[in-house]
Amino acid sequence: MANLKEIRDRIKSVKNTRKITEAMRLVAAAKVRRAQEQVLRSRPFADRLARLLENLQARMRFEDADAPLLEERELETITLVAVTGDRGLCGGYNTNIIKRTEQRFAELQGKGYKVNLVLIGRKAISYFTNRSYPIQATFTGLEQVPTADEAGTVANEVFAEFLSETTDRVEIIFTKFINLVSCKPVVQTLLPLDPQGIADSEDEIFRLTTKDGDLRVESGTAPANTQPEISSDIVFEQSPDQLLNALLPLYLQNQVLRSLQEAAASELASRMTAMNNASDNAKALAKTLTLDYNKARQAAITQEILEVAGGAAAVG
Repeated sequence: MANLKEIRDRIKSVKNTRKITEAMRLVAAAKVRRAQEQVLRSRPFADRLARLLENLQARMRFEDADAPLLEERELETITLVAVTGDRGLCGGYNTNIIKRTEQRFAELQGKGYKVNLVLIGRKAISYFTNRSYPIQATFTGLEQVPTADEAGTVANEVFAEFLSETTDRVEIIFTKFINLVSCKPVVQTLLPLDPQGIADSEDEIFRLTTKDGDLRVESGTAPANTQPEISSDIVFEQSPDQLLNALLPLYLQNQVLRSLQEAAASELASRMTAMNNASDNAKALAKTLTLDYNKARQAAITQEILEVAGGAAAVG
């Protein structure tokens, strides 16, 4: 059994570690709420844009439109955009995306397509660079609560690749936020675009509250889309093709922003869960070490008493 000083040092170290993991859990919990609030703030623009596209779709056949972002080509080259984090300590978040990207890469290569990667986050960049994958572009240092400017930077990269016909299709692989304890890696086609409704009325929103000093989570549904439908008799000055070429890049940027927001919320939720588990494990370990310390201390006291009693008997 370790001596008393070693056990005391371990108990102190475990308690200090628990303070750190608890602080990280609370920070991640606060940022999850911010990420969700950002999604709600960006939703009115996304809904209004979707309404415009729906109205245009009712006026014309998108497949007959002269819009490069809608162009279907014979597939030869496909670009995969993988979204991971810059940091670890978030459970299997980064690992799951990397595995899903590898799986999709192998699947497409097996069908004879040329595949390039656009990587977001240091974890993906480090992993795929060390394994000599074909990397088209990389992005790091994104805010944990993504902004429209950051989404625009990524969208412009894939937009340029698609328009220059360097790639015939762009897919984004990110982690869809389901709830605070469940996230799922998904693959979504970015280009060519397939305009559809953006808002999801079944999105689940979490509100963080406290009760008796403990952090608690209350879930609910997101507010429904309140954007009014555009009148069917509205007259557009520009031609439908001009409108599409102006609106579709915005739609692409919004799709990228939504994906980044989902990934950010998933990363923060995974980190919060991982830090919560670490705090619980540290608490259990500290309890076990305290019991070991008490046993060792009691054994030491008993040994000292026996030695004193033995010395007294020898003198007597």
